Amino acid sequence: MQITGMKWGAKLLKYVDFPTAEVLGAEATPEEIQALIDKYGGVLVKPVFKGGIGKKGKAGLVGKATDVRTALKEKERLYFVEHRHGNSVAKSEGVTYESFIKADYEVYVSLTDSTIFRAPTLTITHHGGVDIEELPPEKIASVPFDPLTGLKGFVISNALQKLGAPNEIISPLVQNLTKLWDLFHNYGMTTLELNPIRVSRDANGRLTPIACDFKCSFDGDDRNSKRLFLPEDLENTDLSEYELEVNQLRTYQGQSDVFVINPTGTVTAMTFGGGANALVTELLGDRATISSDFGGNPPYAKMKEISRITYKHWLPQTNVLFIIGGKANNTDIYETFRAMADALREYFAERGPTPLFVVVGRGGPNLVRGMGYLRDVMDSLGLPYAMFGFDSAMSEVINYAMAADEWMANGGRQIIAQKMGIR
Repeated sequence: MQITGMKWGAKLLKYVDFPTAEVLGAEATPEEIQALIDKYGGVLVKPVFKGGIGKKGKAGLVGKATDVRTALKEKERLYFVEHRHGNSVAKSEGVTYESFIKADYEVYVSLTDSTIFRAPTLTITHHGGVDIEELPPEKIASVPFDPLTGLKGFVISNALQKLGAPNEIISPLVQNLTKLWDLFHNYGMTTLELNPIRVSRDANGRLTPIACDFKCSFDGDDRNSKRLFLPEDLENTDLSEYELEVNQLRTYQGQSDVFVINPTGTVTAMTFGGGANALVTELLGDRATISSDFGGNPPYAKMKEISRITYKHWLPQTNVLFIIGGKANNTDIYETFRAMADALREYFAERGPTPLFVVVGRGGPNLVRGMGYLRDVMDSLGLPYAMFGFDSAMSEVINYAMAADEWMANGGRQIIAQKMGIR
């Protein structure tokens, strides 16, 4: 589940007493809107989307008003607006009115589980209010920290000092950003992002960081998120046939989280682990057919059924079947690879061969045995493949998969088809 915007973000941040912009819902009366304008000088009118979809500002979907009449006109414009970002499409289901926050500085901050550092990681910059990907590396700090001790003040202070942030914002940020670890760690989140945090000066000249936008995602198998008492229908988005089929396999053991990214993609990534999923999804972009997380030591029968459904929906158009994950702690690699290989063999037997390039990157218990089984099946089916162990950088394995996709698109698919006797 993903959440964007301050309708729910402000409520979640109140759990840890993090300052936020004042927010009113679509049901706010003209008198309440006027009181907010009188207090702050104006309001921002933002559409409310279920799930995670960004870039609303760039799409012109954030209205500004300094009077009630304009605010209500913006409500009418945005209440049911449709927004497309990449391959994600969402329809608004209401609006929020959020207070203007005058600020001397804007800060970007996120907490996420990093597959690069294999640790929770703070990403921060005081050059906020922009797309983080547009900033040069020297203006952004990404700092891993020990999950046993949590996000300590010195981690934030050192990162800001390294970036050359103004001294006056360091102390208020240190005092407040440490609170985010409690929300991230204790309620089953895998990502938490505030962009921007506007550092505002009160009448006494004291600086306070105020969250003005919010984004987070949850581990669907972590029950701690239930303690937030979020409504069950918070992310009842339209699901594809593939997503519905896989979701029916959710059990206590093993994850089966999928999301269709591009119905015309050419790389089908069967990913293990939330961190791996985030990196793979980001780097593959529109090449990816799906975003997935099948970690958590799924049993053979479940993994085989997931593979059968995935192959049925995506193999006919797929150039690269990409099996990727970090170094597992408890997932039996042999069992998962055996399930995926057996499902692939059955797919070829029932539906006929299809030209594929298989790329594998994984680490964990029974890795060599699992790769051996997978290799034998690939050889018997006549499929080309490349396998990478736990000592290979995941980003480089992803780059290899993208290069294989390019090769397949530029004649490689025909070469494989010819060798397999496919006309």
